[in-house]
Amino acid sequence: MKGRVLIVAGSDSGGGAGIQADIKAVTAMGGFAATAITALTAQNTLGVHGVVPVGPAFIAQQIEVVLTDIGADALKTGMLHGAEVIDTVVASVRRHAPGVPLVVDPVMVAKGGHRLLLDEAEAALRERLLPLAALLTPNLPEAEVLAGFAVRTEADMRRAGEALRALGAKAVLMKGGHLEGDRVVDLLVHDGGIERFEDARIESRSTHGTGCTLASAVAAGLAQKRTLIDAVARARAYVRAAIASAPGYGRGHGPLNHAVWTGEEQRP
Repeated sequence: MKGRVLIVAGSDSGGGAGIQADIKAVTAMGGFAATAITALTAQNTLGVHGVVPVGPAFIAQQIEVVLTDIGADALKTGMLHGAEVIDTVVASVRRHAPGVPLVVDPVMVAKGGHRLLLDEAEAALRERLLPLAALLTPNLPEAEVLAGFAVRTEADMRRAGEALRALGAKAVLMKGGHLEGDRVVDLLVHDGGIERFEDARIESRSTHGTGCTLASAVAAGLAQKRTLIDAVARARAYVRAAIASAPGYGRGHGPLNHAVWTGEEQRP
């Protein structure tokens, strides 16, 4: 076991996304996952049926007790539903983990359509959390909200990635799964240029938690001192394998097979 990752995110009772997916992904990467839970959700493959927020003071306490004892080699954020929660996380990171790489997954809307980020929190995410990010991992609808313009082509993805870097993120992984076509293109926009990843689209309804899983797998790679490009490449390969071997549970957007890589011999 190598690499400590503290994940600040919401819980998914269905086990496919959120904290549950994060823990599974970091473990599959050979890392150690600790958590600070921001909200409880009643959720399954058909959608989010209820949300109970965790108070900001308790979120801060979870972060503090983990970082002052166990520590972390990387951080990852997921569902941060309100501006006060975002401000709490920003203050906690600055106080207890300055210089630790932070992967920000800007969770806004669940796969089933339930909104997980309040409108009033968008500015806080953009202005206060995003500048702390070593890596931002938006899907295209999230990128549109954060960048302020439509993202409908690969050229738009490049422009949005650069715009989000201009807002303070050190690097941006633009996930192109929402574009039509039988090929999926992701763009990693960083200070060295743009890295392009392209693969055949996997036709599957088992895609619940792909964003959480990818971001946490990248965070594990950074915690293990991999380069950003290497961490992203490994995480993408893992997510694709997890989709391809998904168990097919549930009647909606099903979970991935997070255990597809279970041993060091299977882990690139």
